[in-house]
Amino acid sequence: MNKNNAKGVIDENVGSAKRHLGNLSGNTRTQVEGAVQELKGKAETAIGNLKDAVRDAKDDALAQRKRNEEVDRERHAANRV
Repeated sequence: MNKNNAKGVIDENVGSAKRHLGNLSGNTRTQVEGAVQELKGKAETAIGNLKDAVRDAKDDALAQRKRNEEVDRERHAANRV
């Protein structure tokens, strides 16, 4: 989890609470503000998830590259014998 995920979860929850409060009180403005904040939180969470996925893919690619380099070194060593 990164800061985008954390901020997104907070905005989703606060927005949802505002929206429900607006529904209970009949305050349309609070309903709309809550819905907007909730959507903003969902977008922020999606950005955080995308960043996590990119970081994980990068880490996986670097690990695979390292494994491939090790295999190449072993093949060269075996060919020299």
